[in-house]
Amino acid sequence: MKNRYEALLVLDTQGRDDTVKDVVERLEAEFTKEGAEIEQVQKMDRRPFSYAAGKLDAGFYVNFIFHADSQLITKLRSKFRLDPEIYRQSCQKLRPKTDQKERGAKKLAEAR
Repeated sequence: MKNRYEALLVLDTQGRDDTVKDVVERLEAEFTKEGAEIEQVQKMDRRPFSYAAGKLDAGFYVNFIFHADSQLITKLRSKFRLDPEIYRQSCQKLRPKTDQKERGAKKLAEAR
């Protein structure tokens, strides 16, 4: 069964801001090659870190929302850990996407 996940990746683009689009496209291809179905890609721009993190003072944030098997998550984490262009990564399981009308009806039924 495929679950819904969110992966926040911080890219190390120090001095290479013009290659961000290529890196994001390559990462999308990695997700789909491994069997994930991408729902949404949010490019959140370059943001400064709240504290100095070694040689970096900022990173380009990209958020992927996708559907995948639970075994695929550990494989993707391992692969991204070895990627020199990914500085940090965070992956979490999301609740299944439900329709707004369903949620409203469910809350109304619970209130009774």
